[in-house]
Amino acid sequence: MPSNRFNFRGFAMKTSTQTVATATLAAVIAMTILWAVVTLFQSRGAPMERLAAAERACAQHAYQSERAACMNEWLAASQPRTIARR
Repeated sequence: MPSNRFNFRGFAMKTSTQTVATATLAAVIAMTILWAVVTLFQSRGAPMERLAAAERACAQHAYQSERAACMNEWLAASQPRTIARR
C-alpha cells in the first residue's frame, strides 16, 4: 500500500468565516497592488506625454543624433517654468 506522507487536512479551512476572511484579505492585497500600479503610471504620465510629443515634433530628422538633439531642445523649451514667490 502506498503510504501518504503528507497530511493535507491541516491546510483545509475549518469554517466558512476563515474562507471569507482569507478571500477578503486577498482582495484587499490585490486592490492595493492595483492602486499602486495605477498611481505610478499616472504620476509618470505627464513626462511620457511630453516625450511622445517631442518625438512627433522631431520625426522629420533622418539621423538619430539630430532627432535626439531636436527632442532635447523641444523638451527644454516645453519645460514648465516655476517662478519663486516671496
